[in-house]
Amino acid sequence: MRPPMASSFSFDSLNQAQREAVGALDGPVMLLAGAGTGKTRTVTCRIAHMLEKRIAASEILAVTFTNKAASEMRERIGGMVSKKAAEDMTVCTFHSLCVRILRGGIEKLGYKKNFSICSHSDQVGLMKQLLVRMGGSSEKVKPDEVLSAISKAKNKGIDPQALEDEYFAALGVAYQNELRAQNAVDFDDLLLMGEQILREHADVRDIFRERYTRVTVDEFQDTNALQMRLLQQLVGPPHYHVCVVGDDDQSIYGWRGAEVANILQFEKFFPNPKVIRLEENYRSTHAVLHTANSLIKHNVGRREKILRSTRAGGDPVRIVAMPGDDQEAEFIAEEIMAEKGAVGREWEDFAILFRTNGQSRKLELAFRERKMPYRMVGAQSFYDRREVRDVLAYAQLLASPDADVPLLRVLNAPNRGIGQSTAILATDWSREHHESVWQALCDPNFTAQLGTKSANAVQEFVATIAGAKNRIEIAKENPADVLDSLIKEIEYLPWIERACKTDSERQQRAEGIFSVVDSLRKHVEKKGKTLQSFIDHSALASDKDDDDLEKKQGVTLITLHASKGLEFPIVFLVGLEEGFLPHTRSIAEGTKDEERRLLYVGITRAQDLLTMTYCSTRIKWGQETGCQPSSFIGELDDEHLLHTTYDDILGAAPSTDELENFFGGLKGLLDDTLSLIHI
Repeated sequence: MRPPMASSFSFDSLNQAQREAVGALDGPVMLLAGAGTGKTRTVTCRIAHMLEKRIAASEILAVTFTNKAASEMRERIGGMVSKKAAEDMTVCTFHSLCVRILRGGIEKLGYKKNFSICSHSDQVGLMKQLLVRMGGSSEKVKPDEVLSAISKAKNKGIDPQALEDEYFAALGVAYQNELRAQNAVDFDDLLLMGEQILREHADVRDIFRERYTRVTVDEFQDTNALQMRLLQQLVGPPHYHVCVVGDDDQSIYGWRGAEVANILQFEKFFPNPKVIRLEENYRSTHAVLHTANSLIKHNVGRREKILRSTRAGGDPVRIVAMPGDDQEAEFIAEEIMAEKGAVGREWEDFAILFRTNGQSRKLELAFRERKMPYRMVGAQSFYDRREVRDVLAYAQLLASPDADVPLLRVLNAPNRGIGQSTAILATDWSREHHESVWQALCDPNFTAQLGTKSANAVQEFVATIAGAKNRIEIAKENPADVLDSLIKEIEYLPWIERACKTDSERQQRAEGIFSVVDSLRKHVEKKGKTLQSFIDHSALASDKDDDDLEKKQGVTLITLHASKGLEFPIVFLVGLEEGFLPHTRSIAEGTKDEERRLLYVGITRAQDLLTMTYCSTRIKWGQETGCQPSSFIGELDDEHLLHTTYDDILGAAPSTDELENFFGGLKGLLDDTLSLIHI
């Protein structure tokens, strides 16, 4: 019998509901974890408890939505038990799990084992080509618009050729055929084909059910119908050892396919689940939570839960009427400066939440005028940068040059005399002869039809890649060293630097290349990790993972959707106006419940102080437009609310506390100045 594993968590450190959750290891379990109720701690303790109960770490699967969340969960579990046990577990995203499934069985669906995964930029590039080929460029159709329609269809189990728009349907068929021809899959295909293999091939399904006897799914309210079907294939009778963790009140991604029904109707999918509610909130004051509870109770059909604060009292939640968005931005900037100076807060203690990205412009201007630092969430992902995608494409060629998508990406990057016409000829040849583009480039019969200059360029390219590949496979050199020398040999950095306009851009490009090579080196040093597993990991890295707030400084400006999972001592929630929150589209589509959940998420980000604002007028499309207060304001219980106006606040005399804080802050500033003089 396997010896029990010691862990550092104690049942005594958990509240009653958390203890019940940690102890419920068998059968279907659903943890309804309200905002700020210690969900992550409960989940990690539960997994640590499994190890104590002699459940093998290798049999434990925990599925999250981002690589960052997976990494944090593994780290926390490693801190409770052992790093070895944490490494033996599988903690990954849905997409990463499906890559594992497909690497072991995609041949059953007619694909070759060395398939490549299309990034979003790869998809856009492919769709642009199809639009040109099929007349879409003259119709001003946007690639992302078509890709979004195809993605929604796939996740709903609808064949893209069945799209209502006939032109989109034709593009969908051509897109899927092109992917198939290039032995490539996109992110939606990973889920679709992963579920398909498990459903249609009992031998593969049995392998994964035996491998993962205990399955945990975090952020379950964000799952879609396809992910639910995948989970049902992974977890089977007689025991159904699955634990899902989520909160239907925080289901805010319906617009991208999330199905709140997965959590509301969990009993339909798994028999007789144990339902445990975590309602003790450790984040927010009673005033904030009372306000949040009073709002969300207006949603019909939700799973009943009431958040209870472990922090009594708290300042009232302010609702401030503003004349316009200029005054709104200036008021918030001035308040933050005053609060920071008076109480000695850090800039990072403050966050401003808004419904749409466009609402941040006036706030940014107000901050810049006052030279206040701020951090915007939603910058370009590291993995979408050109030099990063190019170097990863070269890495993929070293692992498998038969992967068409990365090969075509860098065939002439840097310029080596292989033009677009040669690339098209090679692609057409590969299809006619049922082989990869790489095999076409290696075929003397193909190169014989090219001009001398192009043929020589192709042969030199093939020799360069083949030589580098042999250094890894035959000479057993470190893949990172080989990739590094390949990038230098082809003079990639000098080539991309020539297109840079500033020194900082040149430095950023160089750092991007170094970062990829360095990450590969660290990856292959780990046991069982390969060049191909590094490429898969990089392909799955999401934009959200790259938005690491801890690496940035300043006041946080963030959309309500992006704020889920975060918390801040002082929150300003702006634009509580009909048409913004709830959004006009939601009123038309009948999805006002989701907008209410979105506001609920925003309110529960606040730890200490919360201010919500709405404007009488706002500039929209360059025109001043009249605004109406959000209908949600009328749903809030007034017990802990303070309704006030911009004019009332500006005209009010300072209180004794405010004066004391002001003079205290002034004294601190003076002391700092004097100490610098003495130095």
